[in-house]
Formats: sequence, structure tokens, C-alpha cells
Amino acid sequence: MKWTYKEENPFEKRRAEGEKIRRKYPDRIPVIVEKAPKSRLRDLDKKKYLVPSELTIGQFYFLIRKRIHLRSEDALFFFVNNLIPQTMMTMGQLYQEHHEEDLFMYIAYSDESVYGADGEESCVEIAQS
Repeated sequence: MKWTYKEENPFEKRRAEGEKIRRKYPDRIPVIVEKAPKSRLRDLDKKKYLVPSELTIGQFYFLIRKRIHLRSEDALFFFVNNLIPQTMMTMGQLYQEHHEEDLFMYIAYSDESVYGADGEESCVEIAQS
């Protein structure tokens, strides 16, 4: 996936910001959240989030649902490195496994559950289209 945040900010700037955030807020996770290509969901009003490391993925789903005004019966899927994370994982656990070299974790969201997978134990495997 092409990340708008990465395209708009050079690696050195992202890395410096990631280091600054992690130093200042060691118990928080810097996350970039962007809509997946072909998703029919609304765009978020902001892409950058700083969330508590103990927040579960399920709780983060709830926060994002509210921000995009999604009804409870509408589907929402997160993808981290093409995997759907388990809702009981904490953001801290997910960050330890999936943060990038710039020290941000990137999450794509979609109304479709198909994106690709490699079957890591901590994430649910999904079917490839």
C-alpha cells in the first residue's frame, strides 16, 4: 500500500519525529492510520494518533469507528503489514511486532476483509484476492 504520510514526509523527518515521541511518551504508541485503496469508507479527519500501549485493538476499532461515523452493523477491518490483528492484542504488543524503521506503526482500514496474509501467529490469516 502507498502511504500518503510516507510520501509527504521524508524518512529522516519521520524517524526524528518517531524518536522524539517515543522518548517523550514511552508508554504511548505512534500510529499512522489511512484508508486502504478501494475502501468505500470515509476518510479520517487525521492520520496520526498517539495511543496508550495498553489499549487493545478492539478498543482502537471503537475509536476509529466513531471518527468515521460507522454504524455498528457496518464492517471495519484493520491491516498491519497485510494482516488483520487480533482484537485482544494490545497496541503495545502489535507495535513491538510491526513498527517500522521510522518508529511509527502503520494501520490501513477498510470495509473489506481481503488484503493478503502470511499467517503470523499473533494475527488472523486472511484470504488473498
